[in-house]
Amino acid sequence: MDYPPRVRAFLDPAKADQGDTVVVGAKGGRYEGILMPHHGFSGDDILTVKLASGYNVGIAVADIESVEVIAKRATAPAQRRLPPPSKDKPTIAVLGTGGTIASYVDYRTGAVHPAVTAEELVFSVPELLDVCNVRARVIYSIYSENLKPENWQHLAREAAKELSGGATGVLIPHGTDTLHYTTAALSFMLRDLTGPVVVVGAQRSSDRPSSDAALNLLSGSRVGVANLGEVVAVMHGETSDTFGVIHRGTKVRKMHSSRRDAFRSLNAGPLGRVHPDGRVELADRALPRAAGPTKVDDALDPKVALSYFYPGQRLSELEGILEGLHGVVIAGTGLGHVSHDLIPVLRRATRDGVAVVMATQTLQGRVSLRVYDTGRDLLKAGVIGAEDMTPETALVKLMWVLGHTREPAEIARAIGTNVAGEINPRIGLDEFAE
Repeated sequence: MDYPPRVRAFLDPAKADQGDTVVVGAKGGRYEGILMPHHGFSGDDILTVKLASGYNVGIAVADIESVEVIAKRATAPAQRRLPPPSKDKPTIAVLGTGGTIASYVDYRTGAVHPAVTAEELVFSVPELLDVCNVRARVIYSIYSENLKPENWQHLAREAAKELSGGATGVLIPHGTDTLHYTTAALSFMLRDLTGPVVVVGAQRSSDRPSSDAALNLLSGSRVGVANLGEVVAVMHGETSDTFGVIHRGTKVRKMHSSRRDAFRSLNAGPLGRVHPDGRVELADRALPRAAGPTKVDDALDPKVALSYFYPGQRLSELEGILEGLHGVVIAGTGLGHVSHDLIPVLRRATRDGVAVVMATQTLQGRVSLRVYDTGRDLLKAGVIGAEDMTPETALVKLMWVLGHTREPAEIARAIGTNVAGEINPRIGLDEFAE
């Protein structure tokens, strides 16, 4: 959008426009950088410049003394094409879904844009081509919070198609906010993986000096050519660029809103590390590539909800949540508890054919409904314990289980059966993620 009049009054005399490199003289400083576009959240009296450090600075019009153009905006670069595959390199299929990691800086304007073509996605980190051949396409270009179960199903089918089509591995750039839901869903839906399905994200966009996008993509590509036959997430292991961590898809969770090392494996150790020199270190329990062919079992029942219990929760609220559902995961307190006055509501729900699964909002540790009276009353009411699954993994697993059966005894058996590493039979001291 165009600059407001108060900003344009300084730009027009200097013949400055977005994407030009300018020097702005202002009270208290001199600012050199790329003139950024004006957008809907820009103040009407603010001029924004992207500094050489990568950070943006907003300069109040009242403080501006001069604007000078030192370089005009560069012309648009010619569209680049992926090089032909090399016979001595493995091939990774990159399936873009959107999110912070699938963005790039347009240095003509300094703005950040979503990568909407395969070429943009790959050339945002050209070092990928040193590791492997790349065939890339964008499946979705949406924020991860807008993904639905049908998107997981589509993504599972596309990942299997790539593996069956000769890809050594599949790399999925994904928004971080719901990344752990997607990895859990893919883990349940994909079988006999002939290569890893690696989901990667970024906590910081590519225009920031602290961006983790490039390293996570590069680490993910290295895992993609390793001897691994699982769905995993690969993200920063520390706030610095020291190593990447490989998390099992059913055990990973985002544990911080903005840190680069926000992801943790809960109730299980990570499956390995990716070192800066490119070495991929895998734990003994990591599953190797299967002989294949890769199978898809993508039956899901979306009529499932996740409800977070809190003290004083109203019966009418829980009844409203349960209405029309085939299943619900309750994130209860401690070992898996809710208040006693809610238990009759859950009992009626199970009698009406609603599958009720109890997880713990502590996230770490195991649900145990046989220790206290409350837990035993929940068991009598037909509630199923989620073992050591996170609430999010339990939600996705219940969708998957209900996609195959509505028989209560079979549901209970399936929830308690380890399918994709989601249940750890023994949690040791080393598996507490701090």
